[in-house]
Amino acid sequence: MELNRLLKSFVMLLSVSAVFSSVQAAEVTGAGATFPYPIYAKWADAYKKATGNTVNYQSIGSGGGIKQIKSKTVDFGASDMPLKAEDLEADGLTQFPAVIGGVVPVVNLDGIAPGQLKMTGEVLAKIYMGSITKWNAPEIVALNAGVKLPAEDITVVHRSDGSGTTFIWTDYLSKVSAEFKSTVSSGTAVKWPVGLGGKGNEGVAANVQRIKGAIGYVEYAYVKRNKMIHTQVKNRDGNFVQADDVNFKAAASGAEWAKTPGMGVILTNQTGKESWPISGATFILLHKVAANPANTKEVLKFFEWAFANGAEMATELEYVPMPADVIKLIHAGWKNNLKDGSGKSLY
Repeated sequence: MELNRLLKSFVMLLSVSAVFSSVQAAEVTGAGATFPYPIYAKWADAYKKATGNTVNYQSIGSGGGIKQIKSKTVDFGASDMPLKAEDLEADGLTQFPAVIGGVVPVVNLDGIAPGQLKMTGEVLAKIYMGSITKWNAPEIVALNAGVKLPAEDITVVHRSDGSGTTFIWTDYLSKVSAEFKSTVSSGTAVKWPVGLGGKGNEGVAANVQRIKGAIGYVEYAYVKRNKMIHTQVKNRDGNFVQADDVNFKAAASGAEWAKTPGMGVILTNQTGKESWPISGATFILLHKVAANPANTKEVLKFFEWAFANGAEMATELEYVPMPADVIKLIHAGWKNNLKDGSGKSLY
């Protein structure tokens, strides 16, 4: 009898422990932009080790992330294209910036070292419109004295999915080329005159690495991870600059987060001698009135932890962490904008 009683007590203890563990361990899901995927994955891994809680992030492109948060199939969406204030209002959403990075032209050319080739926005626009088709075109040769450029065709690679990386890329090209703006325009998805598509930053990187003579555009973490040949780009101040966190930070230095509706700052073609001209922030989307308050609270806990503990990880991957004054604005936005069904603040 005593043995049976002890066994029952042990089973009950295990059951209580299992329930307690399930209550303590939270799990949330997000989906969207491939641009920040490397840092979100790194943060999520470190966060789980620190707290035991899980953040599952699906790298499906900004367009998919916007659709999924609107349909409430994920706890948070992610987009490199900030939504306009009226669109946020219409769908009952709020957004905040999570990290800053840069979109970088990459090429597959023999005999060219990473960061050696020079490009301007005007030349990149002509390549992506199909006006420049050879690597030894006079416009490219003129920028690269002493560089041996092959007389081979340029294969243009672009995103095939709805993409915030494409928004940053096309927004920049539209700002520096009136012809590109009128014929292709900007957006997460555009009708490309030439080229082949790749899904996600991963797909573009893979196609560029596979095809000799290819050119594409990817987030800089993918350049580092895949050891790709990236180019310099001439910025608004007339300087050829390399892609790195210092130059991304320079582009973001004059951003007016507090004055921009929905904090939707666009960082392309900023002034500054060091500014990387194809920089951008990436944004998190949440419903103002949470369908699942507990999960939304956990999303906030994750990003609060990431802002407090993840700056060094972001820098290691060549992203720029959000400045302290911007984080204060983000926290204030959480407190004011995010509610449960009874109107109580979730932060």
